[in-house]
Amino acid sequence: MAKIINLKPYKDFFKSESTGGILLMLCVVVSLIIANSGIGNNFNNLLSTKIGFENSVIDLRYSILLWINDGLMAIFFLMVGLEIKRELVEGELSSIKQASLPIIAAIGGMLVPACIYIILDSSAQTGHGWGIPMATDIAFAIAILSILGSKVPNSLKVFLTALAIVDDLGAILVIALFYSNEIHFEYLLYSGAIMVLLIAFNYFGVKKLAFYIIPGILMWYFIHHSGIHATIAGVLTALTIPTNATDNASPLEKLEHLLVKPVNFIIMPLFAIANTNIRFESEMLNNITSGLSIAIICGLLIGKPLGILSFSWLSVKLKISKLPQTATWAQIGGLGLLGGIGFTMSIFIALLSLPQPEYQTQAKFSILIASVCAGILGYSVLKFLGKSKKRMILK
Repeated sequence: MAKIINLKPYKDFFKSESTGGILLMLCVVVSLIIANSGIGNNFNNLLSTKIGFENSVIDLRYSILLWINDGLMAIFFLMVGLEIKRELVEGELSSIKQASLPIIAAIGGMLVPACIYIILDSSAQTGHGWGIPMATDIAFAIAILSILGSKVPNSLKVFLTALAIVDDLGAILVIALFYSNEIHFEYLLYSGAIMVLLIAFNYFGVKKLAFYIIPGILMWYFIHHSGIHATIAGVLTALTIPTNATDNASPLEKLEHLLVKPVNFIIMPLFAIANTNIRFESEMLNNITSGLSIAIICGLLIGKPLGILSFSWLSVKLKISKLPQTATWAQIGGLGLLGGIGFTMSIFIALLSLPQPEYQTQAKFSILIASVCAGILGYSVLKFLGKSKKRMILK
């Protein structure tokens, strides 16, 4: 008689919010192993392989790496944008005081690291890289927070998500203004026209998702060709999809439900494998005390938490904002450490701001060191605070 296998534990595992984070971390390790093995060059060649089609009118033939970073990641940002809008309408960010805090915290988390970088490295060769420590890698920061599970309040998770979104939008703006070679304004006009159309659909009560997704894809195409990072199209599309504050499932909630598993178990793992592709070289350690490395590491490890915590504190003290429900200042500090995980977005800015390959290599290594340290410190602090709070409740 065949043994009946109990699948419930496996189903529960894949339903848990920490699973996506664990899978993401495993993919990081796998990617580093591949990059530093004998198949590293073959893997790079695979990522450089162009797929798609193009003709005299449409250009959709890009490398696999670009399809992952600009294409699949737009879907990730679409899902995050949906979460933010839902929280703005009916959740933790529904009041001005709650919504303003992550915005102000993100501004601090960008300005302070940039200032620290400029103070520590103003050289002609690498001083232009001040934008590198401004970025937070939303995927990895949220992944680590999700692993903590119930040790942190949901309001803190929403706060980090909102902060990381504002941070990424700020990074995209910095790229557009300071690190883009050429902006094609005609494509921005096309994108703006589509955004107006999406807003009109929302205003007139159009509920069918196809009326938002199809124009959203066109907007992605135009934004990509404008010279601005195309993932912003996902956030802009999400903001126009209808939702409500009732118990009835809205188009936004239906789409969010459809995207959760593909994003957590397909898109983000592919993103991690493709972008953690850092090959370790001996000169990396030799140059770790250079101005470039010190500026990046201090910007991410010190500037990020300092900027997030100080601007948050100032905003609350001035009664502009209020702390997330059940969250403490110590937890905001721990969350600020997670903000120091610059990783992929920081690497992306490094490639744009530092044209010399040797500086790019050093910057990537410094970003990896700072991001790993920020992740470990942030996780440890928040886990300790979660345990301490639980013991106090039990007493």
